[in-house]
Amino acid sequence: MIDAGIISRLPKVDLHCHLIGAVGASTFAELARREHLALPDTPERVYADCNSLPPDPELYRDTRIPVPQGRSADEPAVSYSLFQLSGWVTQVLRDADDLTRIVYEAFADAHTSSATRHLELFIDEPRGRLARLGYPALIDAYAEGIRLAERDFGMSGRLIAAIDRSRSAEQALAWVRTVVDHPHQYLAGIGLDNLETVGPPERFADAYRLAGAAGLGRTAHSSEHVPGAANTITCLDLLGCDRIDHGYFVLQDDAVVKRLRSQQTPLTVISTTSRRSWRPWRRASIAAMLDAGLNVIAASDDPAMFPTTLAAEYGILADDLAVPYPRLRQMALAGVDACWLPAPEKAALRDRFERELALLDAELAG
Repeated sequence: MIDAGIISRLPKVDLHCHLIGAVGASTFAELARREHLALPDTPERVYADCNSLPPDPELYRDTRIPVPQGRSADEPAVSYSLFQLSGWVTQVLRDADDLTRIVYEAFADAHTSSATRHLELFIDEPRGRLARLGYPALIDAYAEGIRLAERDFGMSGRLIAAIDRSRSAEQALAWVRTVVDHPHQYLAGIGLDNLETVGPPERFADAYRLAGAAGLGRTAHSSEHVPGAANTITCLDLLGCDRIDHGYFVLQDDAVVKRLRSQQTPLTVISTTSRRSWRPWRRASIAAMLDAGLNVIAASDDPAMFPTTLAAEYGILADDLAVPYPRLRQMALAGVDACWLPAPEKAALRDRFERELALLDAELAG
C-alpha cells in the first residue's frame, strides 16, 4: 500500500477533463438559482444522483472482460445522466465572467485536491446565448481563467475544442474551421466526445485533417462504448490522433494491443464513471491494459459529476489495482510527455516533475 500522502503529493498532469464536467455542485447550485433554472429536484440532489443508466446489454455480450448487466447496488432511485446534467450546467452559464470563473475553479480544484501541475480542458462548441458571445470573446474568457490559475497556482493549461460526435460532418468541420481561423496560444488541439455509438470517427475525417494541417493536437474518445478496437485504429490512422481517450475495448483485439504497446500510444483512462454499474468493469479493464504494457495515463474526465479527483484516480490504481509506486511515477512523467505544451514549456515541466519526484523518492527511501 502506498501512503495516501505520497499519492496526493505526486505531481500530475490531467489530459482528459471536460470543463462542464468540472463545474462544482456548489457553483452549479448558485448559478441555477440565479438563472431560476427549473429542475426536477434541488441542484444539490441532481448532482448527487448523477448516474448514466446502462445501455442495451445485447451490445456487450461475450466481451473478454464481462460488462455488468443491469443496475448496481449503489445507484440512486432516480438517476440523472451525465448528458442531462451537462446540459443543465450549460444552460446556467450567462457570460464571459461565468466562463472565466469555471475555468479558474477547475484549475483551483485540480491544484488543491491532486497536485495537478498541468491541465488540459475540453471545451464544447458554444450554443444558445454563449454562441452570441462570438468565438474570439469565448476563447479569451476561457484563457483568462487559465492565466489567473498560472498566476495563483503555478500551473499550466491548455484547451481542447471538442467535437460532439452526434453532429454532422459539416457541422464538425465548421466548428474546427472557426478554431483554426482564430488561432490562440491556449487552444492546443481538438477531440471527439459524446457516446461513441452515435457517431463513427470516420465521419469527422475532414475536420481532423484541417486541424492537423493547422498544427493542432488530435485525440478522440474511442473503444469506450463500442465493444471493439476498430474505431481506435480509425482514430490513429485516418484522424491522425496523437493519443486516445478511454480505449478499454482495445483489449478485444490482440493485434491492436500489440501495436499500441509497441507505439506506446497514450491512453487516458478513468476508473470512476457516472455509469456506476460499469465501475468494476472499467477498473478490471484498466488493470488488464496495464498488465499488457500499454501507456495508460490516469485522468479525471468529469470530476465534479462522478465525483472524483485525479488524486483519487491514482489512489484507485494504487489501492484497488495494486499498481506500484514506480509505475505511478512513470505514469506521471508519461502525462508530461503526452501533453500539448510547446517543446520549451514541456521540457520545463518535465524538469519540475523530476525535481518533485526526486524529493518523493528520497522520502520513500528514508
